[in-house]
Amino acid sequence: MKLIAFLLLFTLQFQAMAQKEQYASKLYDYSKIEEFDKAFYATKAQQYESFALDADISHLSEDERKMLMLLFEVARIMDELFWYESNGNKEDFLNAIQNKDAQKIATINYGAWNRLDGNKPLFNNVPEKPLGANFYPSDMTKEEFEKFDDPSKTSLYTMIRRDEAGNLVSIPYHEYFKKEMGRAAVLLRTAADLAPDAGLKNYLSLRADALLTDNYQPSDLAWMDMKNNTVDFVVGPIENYEDRLYGYKAAHESFILIKDLEWSKKLDRYAKLLPDLQKSLPVEKKYKEEVPGSDSDLGVYNAIFYAGDCNAGSKTIAINLPNDPEVHIQKGSRKLQLKNSMQAKFDKILVPIAKELIHPSQIKHVQFNAFFDNTMFHEVAHGLGIKNTLNGQGDVRTALKETYTAIEESKADIVGLYLVKQLYEMKEIETDLMDNYVTFMAGIFRSIRFGATSAHGVANLARYQFFKEKGAFTQSTDGKYRIDFDKMTLAMNELSALIIQMQGDGNYEAAQKYIETYGKITPDLEASLSKLSEANIPVDIVFEQSNKIITRR
Repeated sequence: MKLIAFLLLFTLQFQAMAQKEQYASKLYDYSKIEEFDKAFYATKAQQYESFALDADISHLSEDERKMLMLLFEVARIMDELFWYESNGNKEDFLNAIQNKDAQKIATINYGAWNRLDGNKPLFNNVPEKPLGANFYPSDMTKEEFEKFDDPSKTSLYTMIRRDEAGNLVSIPYHEYFKKEMGRAAVLLRTAADLAPDAGLKNYLSLRADALLTDNYQPSDLAWMDMKNNTVDFVVGPIENYEDRLYGYKAAHESFILIKDLEWSKKLDRYAKLLPDLQKSLPVEKKYKEEVPGSDSDLGVYNAIFYAGDCNAGSKTIAINLPNDPEVHIQKGSRKLQLKNSMQAKFDKILVPIAKELIHPSQIKHVQFNAFFDNTMFHEVAHGLGIKNTLNGQGDVRTALKETYTAIEESKADIVGLYLVKQLYEMKEIETDLMDNYVTFMAGIFRSIRFGATSAHGVANLARYQFFKEKGAFTQSTDGKYRIDFDKMTLAMNELSALIIQMQGDGNYEAAQKYIETYGKITPDLEASLSKLSEANIPVDIVFEQSNKIITRR
């Protein structure tokens, strides 16, 4: 029987590989890559500050440690899948690169384009990055896609390819990546057997099923039910940032996380306040009638591994999942703060930025606790507001099309800051609001540097221009920024209302206009960003990460 099972698995994997080759979409010819001069790549390498991901696992049982090793293997599969989705064949691509710095930068970016510089090519003879990455044929037009009659074409979990006749076909992930999904599912089920926490065990089992069916909602609901786990694992096709053509396709990624029990306890009370915070939003009643789920969870974790989408270019420091709006309404969402990654960005990037650009009289207000609060309530804000349009256009993601991610990140940023002020006034949080405002302003410059092709970069760029228009800050003759508390508050309230209404109305044209009007770099901003480059302040961090790092303890 074992031999028969092995032969069956081998046959299925061979068929999956053959199918992928049949429908393969090559973005460009790797063999024609020509490198720029060595100084170019050396300069790009200096934009990243290295940081080792580690966490205390001394409290984990022997079974939990074994489980972690399996999770590392699953995460590496997600990493390989994202390489394919973003760039194509990883090995062929990297083997074509000779310069070590060039290979390092290409690896950080998961491909031939610089994610922190508008996706500009990192090599000669490499075309512009297709807006749809490798999710669609690179020669497909929007008109062709619109005429393509297949209801699954807009699914988060399908690859669009051409058949032998050149016609578009929509292939479910679980079929297209059958070999990889089968291996990951086996590893997840083995990990589930080792999991001591019942909630984690159930989630890992259901997530294995999801990889084989593309039905992720049951495992999303199970993930929401986890309350007592010390290890967390985010895995699968999740965010749609990589698809800049339509924003339809979810890319594969994974996080391995260890819970910080002490810090997590501090946040328990905030989850209970979500319905009240929803009611407090500065918009008409009709825009806040959706009631966020009561099972929302706020937790603090230390990350020990990033894989795939979340590891490409700029690094995530907090998580708000699941993305499924039905799960949000039914159970809410979980908001995980990645404390070690957050501390690294604050120390290595945000503080140096503040020293260059914030007025000396306000530099004292740049504080880690404010950075932590602003980031945490950014994730809380993702779960508030509107998920489904009020005029029958369906969910907000579909109505706003490719503008959705930038608009949603804009909402989370500004509404998150609004929530901090609300909680302060409710006496639920202790802070000096100027700490939050000034730290928030310094954070705008940090995120703008992620580039105009990043949803976070566009969101911060637009907010800078909006704040400037409303007088929320002034600049001294030496280019230092000083926050006006009252005008910042007014601008915050106005922008929060503007974006929530835009989403509730499903106003695609207004979203386009907002990005076009405010999402541009003006000379004053360009001068500020040049200061940061001249000071050699890193744009982001890059991780040293492996199972070997955590097993040293």
